Parts: sequence; structure tokens; C-alpha cells
Amino acid sequence: MPLHLDNLRDSIEALDELLTASEDDARMGRLSEIERIGIRAGVVKHFEITYELSWKLMARWLNTNVASDTADGVTRRQLYRLSAANRLISDVDRWMQHHDARNTTSHIYDREKAQQVYEAVRGFTHDARQLLKALETRND
Repeated sequence: MPLHLDNLRDSIEALDELLTASEDDARMGRLSEIERIGIRAGVVKHFEITYELSWKLMARWLNTNVASDTADGVTRRQLYRLSAANRLISDVDRWMQHHDARNTTSHIYDREKAQQVYEAVRGFTHDARQLLKALETRND
């Protein structure tokens, strides 16, 4: 049974568009500081959503295509290793970095941490698009 990938596709697109807007210096320069902070916070929020969809779809694909309990009860690192072994992702360590950034989002108490997560999103969008492509190619 094929996985429903529209939510991931839409989420990646929204994240990419918001990230692009946030990196438009001319556009951002016309905004107040609080508006710039709000846009960066939106990028972080879209990252959270896209990250959650990504790992859940990895687990669902593994449970559907390998064995029904393959991803049940495994750690995130184990999930990424299984996903790499099944050619859904290429770099376990990068996905662990995304995982660490996601964990940081629930503990953002200052602008420095928020900025660190914002910076991490750039690499994530590339990896999320690669995952989507792998899922689309192998979605049977």
C-alpha cells in the first residue's frame, strides 16, 4: 500500500519558501526586528513539522516494506540506520544532527539557541527533499 506523501511534499515546499523569504536581505531589511524574529520563528516551526513528518514516514515505510514491526520501539539512531540500509537516506549522522536541532526547539529560551536551530534548517531542507524523492521512487 503506497504511503500518502502529500503532507511531506507540502511541508517541505512551505519550509523552503519561508526559508527563502527569510534569507531575502532586502525584504527582511524593510521589516521591524520583531517581524524578522517572527519569520525566523516560522521557519523553525515549519522545520519541526517537516522533521516530524519525515521520521514518521521513514518508520511507516520500513514497517510497510520490510516487516510490520521493523521500526517499532527503535531509537532514532536505529531508525536512521535502518532507513540508510534501505536507501531512504544517505547519512545517519546528518539526520541525528536534525534530530538534535529538533530537540533543541523544545528548549529554546534564548535567541542564540533559536538562531542555531534556524541555521540548521538550511541543511535539513536538502535532506528532506532527498528523503521525499526516495520515498516517491520506492512508494509501492
